[in-house]
Amino acid sequence: MIGSGKKLSWPGQAPEVIERLQGAKGEIQLQRRGSEYEIIYNGVFLMATYNGASEKEAVREALQIVSNRTAGPFKMLIGGLGVGYSLREALAFAGVDYVKVAEIEPAVIRWNRFYFKEVNGSALADSRTRLTEGDFRNVLEEDASAIKKTGENRYHVIMVDTDNGSSWLSLPTNSYFYNTAGLQLIKSCLHTNGAACFWSSRREDDFGEKLDKIFRRVVFRTVMEKTGQEGCYYLAEN
Repeated sequence: MIGSGKKLSWPGQAPEVIERLQGAKGEIQLQRRGSEYEIIYNGVFLMATYNGASEKEAVREALQIVSNRTAGPFKMLIGGLGVGYSLREALAFAGVDYVKVAEIEPAVIRWNRFYFKEVNGSALADSRTRLTEGDFRNVLEEDASAIKKTGENRYHVIMVDTDNGSSWLSLPTNSYFYNTAGLQLIKSCLHTNGAACFWSSRREDDFGEKLDKIFRRVVFRTVMEKTGQEGCYYLAEN
């Protein structure tokens, strides 16, 4: 870790490209630096195995808040699989018995089953995991419709980890998740005592103000990552 006197294996190393291909929504690349993996999406850095502390903490804090307010078992929805850190953290929390993950890129799913299974504990193979290959917005809209028609149980926690924040998108269409209509859709899928998390690479005051208008309580957190840089998230309580 930074500051521990132990030198990390990856800084300064040129990346080794493992795979580059045309995905469902653009060019996606998996590369490795030493023992660490990075995902590049349409030329934008998306995720790495050395950046996971902040998203794990976001999941833990959200589930802890919910568990303090209501009884389990708990149901969670994650937008964006990444390297599987959010999924693994959710499955490790006591009382979680269902986690749906929406991932639009088949390559990311395949890499999780092969390259990343050692860092996420083969989370996709857990019987509580429900994987949907497709657009996160479609999943939200379908779930909102089912909730409205049948009263199907809402999610206790929804994690939005599709981008590096509202101003640093992996896909232009993902702006929907950070505008008023998208936030209202997310809220409609949440349990009365639920919480939504939004990962971000930095503080975004405009987005924070939108959250304040829709959710009961909003907090912004920063977490030091392995790189010595901060990862951030917004936590919005229903």
